[in-house]
Amino acid sequence: MKETSRPRPIETVTIVAKRGKPEAAAAARRIARLLRARGLAVGFDRDTARSLGRPRDGRDLGGRGRPADLYVAFGGDGTLLRLARSISAAPRPILGVNLGGLGFLTETSLGEVADVLGEILGGRYSVDRRMGLEVSLVRAGRTVMRQTILNDVVINKSALARIIDLGVTIDRQFVSTYKADGLIVATPTGSTAYSLSAGGPIIHPNMEALLIAPICPHTLSMRPLVIPDRSRVEITLRTGDSEVYLTLDGQVGHPLRAKDRVRVRRSRLPILMVRSPRTTYFEVLRHKLHWGKR
Repeated sequence: MKETSRPRPIETVTIVAKRGKPEAAAAARRIARLLRARGLAVGFDRDTARSLGRPRDGRDLGGRGRPADLYVAFGGDGTLLRLARSISAAPRPILGVNLGGLGFLTETSLGEVADVLGEILGGRYSVDRRMGLEVSLVRAGRTVMRQTILNDVVINKSALARIIDLGVTIDRQFVSTYKADGLIVATPTGSTAYSLSAGGPIIHPNMEALLIAPICPHTLSMRPLVIPDRSRVEITLRTGDSEVYLTLDGQVGHPLRAKDRVRVRRSRLPILMVRSPRTTYFEVLRHKLHWGKR
């Protein structure tokens, strides 16, 4: 993750609210009025526009046309992750507003958002260039899926009765066959997601690295592995009699077949996230993980 040098002027804003959450829709409506009063052009993703009764203001995220200068996501980390994937081909700064969940990525609270937006519109903000991952699924020599994500790639079973075998190479060098319930490849941003629950380390977002973490390995000596961000990871499914799935950012799933190959590398373009001017990374960790409390 690297900080951009000069924030660009904000003239257009797209607002994305968590689906099915009235509180998010209400916040989106209020902030849209505030931004329009400041002379900005404001739009919504199609789902948010429909929930607000403004379908003509809806647009396809990542579709054709000029992207907005700023995206504001009301909800939790899931809403931000969905947005980040949608605009990964033409990244723009994203401000994540947390509506009460765990929210490692959505640092700004609902009570702070108006003031934070005022600072952003005044040019007093910075943007973090978060590393993303490009994930490809190769089946019988043919690429059947390619996606850019922010957090993690997970391969695991739908049922936990049997372990699966996953052959791993890094830069075409064989590492090992992981016998485990599954395997995670995460960015530093994603190190506080599923990987953390699987015993992986927390990696500061400034680090240029990838994390490989096995899920409940059959051999306890198989520990999480941190590798350079330029590495290319390939995972081959060597199990043919179990239901195994590839899951991206905990939201998009693809069933796998025996001999499928999952290729992971750093994405060409970063994910741009507005850094909260009121909260540091370590404050987020202390608050979310309850460090120092008894």
